[in-house]
Amino acid sequence: MNPRRCALAILRLSDPVAKAAQASALFAALVADADGAAIDPAEQLVDPGELPGRPALPRLLHAKEIPSRTPFTLEGRAAMLHAVTHIEFNAINLALDAVWRFDGMPVAYYRDWLRVASEEALHFTLLREHLNALGFDYGGFDAHDGLWAMAQRTAFDATARMALVPRTLEARGLDAAPPMQAKLRRAGDLRAVEILDVILRDEVGHVAIGNHWYRWLCERDGLDPVALYAELTLRYEAPRLRPPFNHAARLAAGFTDAEIALLT
Repeated sequence: MNPRRCALAILRLSDPVAKAAQASALFAALVADADGAAIDPAEQLVDPGELPGRPALPRLLHAKEIPSRTPFTLEGRAAMLHAVTHIEFNAINLALDAVWRFDGMPVAYYRDWLRVASEEALHFTLLREHLNALGFDYGGFDAHDGLWAMAQRTAFDATARMALVPRTLEARGLDAAPPMQAKLRRAGDLRAVEILDVILRDEVGHVAIGNHWYRWLCERDGLDPVALYAELTLRYEAPRLRPPFNHAARLAAGFTDAEIALLT
């Protein structure tokens, strides 16, 4: 087994259910190889193009074209949960991409992102199963592609990828989850609230992984992580983050008080 080659192969799959299952199986196989001997950080893999593999649906639109939905109707609640399901599908792709694309990192880096891919696969599966229980499925609503667009912009810069995907775009989920849970609780969807509890718990760890490897890369290259972050957000046109911020979750994910203060 070559985990980085496997990650690329799974990334190319268009069937989201197969992708989730194989991402989970890949990490399980890696766990059995406790010393990580199968991982080859030095191998430079070639981009095959047309990444990531994705199904024909959902149709991808600009974020401004996606209508806002109320969770207080069945269809509106399903649309809201579909948006989160789409984010989790993209998160599987992002974690797998971080594994195959960036060579020369420590073995622990690849193990971390393969674990993230497996956990994102669980999130996708839980949400899709709940959508099915509501009478809907993934692909039944339009979606946007902001997460993968940033992955494309940072494809040749591992430091920018760590800065702007896990610790910027994915960290927004830490802020968004509690208000969404409050709405879903008022709508009476306690199963969705439980699933978001699992996702929020795991996403704290995923953002922490992004923070760790961003700072590791900055230290390796003699760069100031705070000053560089401000520069990268401008260079790659990262979206401006808006309050309210989940301070407790962000601190647990490794942000400093000073970094959180700079968001406001």
